[in-house]
This record gives sequence, structure tokens and C-alpha cells, in this order.
Amino acid sequence: MIITSLLTLLGLASSCGQQTYEVDSFTTKSGKTVKIHALVHASMRIEYEGKEIQIDPVAQLGEKTIDYAAMPKADYIFVTHEHHDHLDVKAIGMLTKDNTQLITNPRCAEMLGYGTVMANGDMLQLADDITVEAVPAYNTTEGHQQFHPKGRDNGFILTLDGLKIYIAGDTEDIPEMNTIRDIDIAFLPCNQPYTMTVDQLVKAAKTFKPKVLFPYHYSQTEVSGIPALLENDGIEARIRHYE
Repeated sequence: MIITSLLTLLGLASSCGQQTYEVDSFTTKSGKTVKIHALVHASMRIEYEGKEIQIDPVAQLGEKTIDYAAMPKADYIFVTHEHHDHLDVKAIGMLTKDNTQLITNPRCAEMLGYGTVMANGDMLQLADDITVEAVPAYNTTEGHQQFHPKGRDNGFILTLDGLKIYIAGDTEDIPEMNTIRDIDIAFLPCNQPYTMTVDQLVKAAKTFKPKVLFPYHYSQTEVSGIPALLENDGIEARIRHYE
């Protein structure tokens, strides 16, 4: 059982320069703290035991900007795939220090000219208490497969001292989700035609039953009703600013 608490914008929020973000705090099995900062859309910052982890950092999305220069440099940067709302060379540059490890799929590593490559099914031991598994992320709906073809992009299951965080990437409710187990925290996307409908997201969540679910990558999709759709399944859905 994980212990969770929420740091809200009312006094206990994360602040980087003039920007303030919602932060959710989780406790691992041995009492270590994991803080997840909701930045924008598919971008999040994770703090764990002095390590800085950035997921799909993007400095500008529409009118929204994220000041990565005001944040600590990253120890690990994960990029799920090549689309502009996930891969941003400028943001990566602002977060990179000498020993930053960029972990991504083959296509992004080819585009960037560097990176630790993970294909679907690969696993990496990043530290004694940090592992990552690359899992499939793709479209299944007829006429949508071109957005995220099967086998190209990654989702990631990041395990921090036993706390399992599933960052699904851009995907629909694919059959491979039936094999996912023991997820503490999940991030599932919700913006058709590119990812899932609300119904697909709810179906996916019920498939592997994370303890806590964050709908993300949702743009203008109405996601406020998702917590009520999952409350009887023992899944706590939290809505944050991942438009």
C-alpha cells in the first residue's frame, strides 16, 4: 500500500521562478518520497531521492510556456516519441548537464543523434532502486493508426523503490494493457483522434487497475467526470492541469 498526499497551489505548491505547478506526493514502500509536478499536457517533472526526472519536456505548447531553465538539471530525461508535444530539443537542452541520460525510442535517438535507445519490451536498471521498462503505445482505431503506428513509440513503466509509475505515452486501450500489473500511479492520455476517448480511458484503467490515475494529454477533452466513473473500481482518479 502506498501513502499519498496532495500538495496544492495553496501554499505548498511547487514553484520554479514565477511559475507554479500542482504537485502530488507519494511515499514508497521504504518511506522515500516521490513528488510529481504537473507541468503541461504530457510533460511532468519527478523528484526522487535527490534525482530529477523529466518526462517529455516541452518548453512551449500553444500559448503555454514552461521555464525549464529555472528548474534543476535532469538526471534522466524520457521522451516517448517524436511529435512536437513530446520531443523538444530546446527543452532538452535547458535540462541537460554533463551526465544527463536521455532515454527514448529508436526514432527520436536517430533524429537527435544521441540517446539511450529502448524499444518496446526493453528494460533498464538505471540505479539500484530505479528501473524502467519500455511498453507499447499505439493507435488501433481504423483511420487513426498513422498517428502512432504499432512498434514505433514507447510508454514507460518507471519503478522507484518499488513504486510503479506507468506513463502510457500516446496510445489507445491496446491489448498489451492486459499484461500490466501492480501499477501504483498511471498516466493515461485522453484526446481522440490521437489517443483515447473517455470511454476508452475508463476501460483501460479498469483493465489494470492502478491505485491512482491521472488523465493527461487531454487538450480540450472534458475529463472532469472520470473520477466518478472509476470510484467504484477502487481507482482514485485525480484531475490536474495536463491540458
